[in-house]
Amino acid sequence: MNKLDLQTPDFTAANITRLAELFPNCATETRLPDGTLKRAIDFDLLRQELSHDLVEGPQERYRLDWPGKREALALANAPIRKTLRPSREESVNFDSTQNLYIEGDNLDALKLLQETYLGQVKMIYIDPPYNTGNDFIYDDDFSMSRDDYERDSGDVDEDGNAMFDEEKWKQNLSSHGRFHSEWLSMMYPRLKLARNLLKDDGVIFISIDDGEVANLRKACDEVFGEVNLIAQISHKSRASVSNDKIVSANHNTILMFAKDFQSVFNNRKKIGLDPDLTGFSNPDKDPRGDYKLTPVDGPGGAKKGNPHFEFLGITGYFRYSKATMEQKHREGLIVKTKNGLQQKYFLSDARNSRKTDTTWWDEGGLTSTATRRLQELMGDKSFDTPKPVELIYRMLKLLTFPPADALILDFFSGSATTAHAVMQLNAEDGGNRRHIMVQLPEPCDEKSEAFKAGYATIAEIGKERIRRAGRKILAEWQAKQAKEQSAERDLLHPPSTISDPPSSPPDIGFRVLKIDSSNFNDVYYQPDELTQDDLSLQIDNLKRGRGPEDLLFQVLLDWGVDLALPVTEEQIAGRRVFFVDGDALAACFETGLDEAFVKALAARAPLRAVFRDAGYASDAVKINIEQIFKALSPHTELKTL
Repeated sequence: MNKLDLQTPDFTAANITRLAELFPNCATETRLPDGTLKRAIDFDLLRQELSHDLVEGPQERYRLDWPGKREALALANAPIRKTLRPSREESVNFDSTQNLYIEGDNLDALKLLQETYLGQVKMIYIDPPYNTGNDFIYDDDFSMSRDDYERDSGDVDEDGNAMFDEEKWKQNLSSHGRFHSEWLSMMYPRLKLARNLLKDDGVIFISIDDGEVANLRKACDEVFGEVNLIAQISHKSRASVSNDKIVSANHNTILMFAKDFQSVFNNRKKIGLDPDLTGFSNPDKDPRGDYKLTPVDGPGGAKKGNPHFEFLGITGYFRYSKATMEQKHREGLIVKTKNGLQQKYFLSDARNSRKTDTTWWDEGGLTSTATRRLQELMGDKSFDTPKPVELIYRMLKLLTFPPADALILDFFSGSATTAHAVMQLNAEDGGNRRHIMVQLPEPCDEKSEAFKAGYATIAEIGKERIRRAGRKILAEWQAKQAKEQSAERDLLHPPSTISDPPSSPPDIGFRVLKIDSSNFNDVYYQPDELTQDDLSLQIDNLKRGRGPEDLLFQVLLDWGVDLALPVTEEQIAGRRVFFVDGDALAACFETGLDEAFVKALAARAPLRAVFRDAGYASDAVKINIEQIFKALSPHTELKTL
């Protein structure tokens, strides 16, 4: 029986395997510090394989580079031995919700989500920290020592003397190269991992200011591909004019990249905002429905090369050829009015016409308005400069057209505006969009209004915002449903004939999952180093304080099972068993499991079953379990941990 790996995928090892298959002569070995051999790639040979000419060392080429880039790439590929631990007490509707709130470093979260949500996310929105030169709260391994930075950046002279001031190094001023390098090293691995999660027709939106927009654009060109840029959008974020600038900046930039531009382009007719549907009528009772008249003449015809001709007594350049004009006139689509020739534009066509542009100037919402509304919701000034709900709402309406069951990810969640927007839109259009929020439990400054209001971390603010917004949205939805039902009852039907139930309420819940170390102690000893206590760890190395639900979610992660699937508990032969999504997975982490229990569980025929390696009553049960399942439920996949 196979054991669960209990760590995130090793992308470097996978890439080495693929390269070795393509270029076997480039495969080699390297010796690790502990003396063991590990497969590797000879990059000099690989460079030669990819060139028609002789390669003699690194060549200059067009690319974005900075000190620490290689370390950032290695960081993205490196596996971790961490897990997600559920927190029922902080969740809302834990057993039924499809939404997740992950608390912890988003780099770890993105790695943990790779197995389960690879290629499943429709839309990502992030509002990363703008680069102010302060120390980053994300404790990545890209932080470089002064000596390393001097070596990689060239900030030493030929004699090895430092060419910068020690105090400036500590401050990371914008005048120094390190100012941009560390920010890029923080963003780069996260963008690479985020791309893996997007569907082929998925899109990422990134809010950024002028300070790093150029660097971010080039980093995204590299990660997503320059051809996959959809747009660089301007969002008006403030109405007032700043008097401490030469030119007051009142907008932020939003970069919009696709996973695969062509996949998004194929859906272009469905992408955009709803058109203006006012002004339609049907004065001549056209069976095709309501319409409005639009001009059919104008300079557009001349640009198309259409001739200047007379039609229905009116001479001019027209949008169509004379033959097409005659055909449309026979079909009643072109009519003569006092304003000239016009054509009918039907409401049915308008409903299928969607539009958008790169200037989100009036519909994206102002930061000041968003701040005021959040203060009203929370009852305090707990969060500064949140993004407007209208901004994320607009993105959702652009991309998550029916069927509205898209998965939305925000891994710089902050005050959880994205979750608020998802719930709001679902309540309005009956969609089933799901959200995954990720937020580092960044401590609130003790002098801040948030700390005084009782919030110890930014994550606590985000979770409370979702709770309050969810209650408000649900109350408004229920009031609307009651009003519509009352109107239907009073105007259309006697009370006894009403049978249609109201639409399903929006999902306002979320499962809180917290990033933590693995549930198991790492046990790595040579035989002569083992003590009696160490031997017990070899039998059962479960960490203290870790419970059955902790183990269950580590299993879900390792097996790539959706973390939001419903979980139920049952007693089988006196043992506690978790069932995920019906019989999709059965998990029992108790000890003393005997053949009677195994036979009873096998009779349920789950698709997957998992047990603790130390959970069997005897070695005989451990040996016989595969035979029992093979006889009673041969399709069940078995694993242990």
